Amino acid sequence: MKIVFATGNRGKLAEAAEILGPGYELLTPRDLGLTEDIPETGMTLRENSIQKARYIYDRLGCDCFADDTGLEVDALDGAPGVFSARYAGPECDFKANVAKLLRELEGVPYEKRTARFKCVVTLILGGRMHFFEGRCEGHIALQPAGDLGFGYDPVFIADQFAPLTFAQVGPDQKNTVSHRGQSLRALSAGLSALSGAPSADCPT
Repeated sequence: MKIVFATGNRGKLAEAAEILGPGYELLTPRDLGLTEDIPETGMTLRENSIQKARYIYDRLGCDCFADDTGLEVDALDGAPGVFSARYAGPECDFKANVAKLLRELEGVPYEKRTARFKCVVTLILGGRMHFFEGRCEGHIALQPAGDLGFGYDPVFIADQFAPLTFAQVGPDQKNTVSHRGQSLRALSAGLSALSGAPSADCPT
């Protein structure tokens, strides 16, 4: 089954392909000629996820899914949250985001750096929306460690892998507990359950 994943992030694409398995051929908007930035102006993860999926479906007319992920840090009153991807500014990269996060947490002891990742996936299949969610509890590291991940992976320590960051354990182990792994496994189960539902095939 061909389905569009509304992302330009190769790390996220690889994670999704591994979790969904060989029964799905994942395409990106760019693969189908859609190269403009997809808007993310919602105030919640679900709003952004819906907005991105709807944007793709309205323009390409085929089955698609989108995710939005946020990192919530308790010592920062839940920030960066929905602004996780642009925490250091609209044109920033994740290296800048991580640097700002660590600056904001300077002086906060490890035991008070509790945090969680949340992920919401919106699937549009045959014009109908379906939602899948995941969350992963952990702490923010005192300094970055590891080079096997992307985004905030070098500073996020999941409770199951302490004291290692996601970027130290690597994608295979990360996917067993991660927020996105949970939501994508739920998506996979949902797609199987909806296998007889009407669909809108992607162009080849």
